[in-house]
Amino acid sequence: MKKLLPLLTLLLTFYSSYTMALSAESIDGATTVNASEAKKLFDSGAAFIDTRRNSDWDAGRIPDAIHLELKTNFTEASLSSEVGKADTIVCYCNGHKCKRAATCSKQAVGWGFTKVHYFRDGFPAWKAAGHPVE
Repeated sequence: MKKLLPLLTLLLTFYSSYTMALSAESIDGATTVNASEAKKLFDSGAAFIDTRRNSDWDAGRIPDAIHLELKTNFTEASLSSEVGKADTIVCYCNGHKCKRAATCSKQAVGWGFTKVHYFRDGFPAWKAAGHPVE
């Protein structure tokens, strides 16, 4: 039993650090969507909010997405200048290990945006599904 304790501790530490590195699975007040659902929203004219770094944006993005880099220019004012609080928005970033879409969704809900969609799978899933990119 004493020999198993260090191994168990190591496994729990690894698991904790792994799960903490992942973005939230859902955001209170937002609807979590997958790539197929995001494409339906895209086709219906929803505004896609890309919160990724400039270099990621430059490497490719969802067509007509609005780039509001989370750490430099994502604010209530910048979001409000692009979309209305009753407009449908989809927040995305670089997938499960990127927490920017979760932050975007949480803040947008907190600022009173009422149709927030959290695309946790993000740009990698969009691209893998063969949806358009620019």
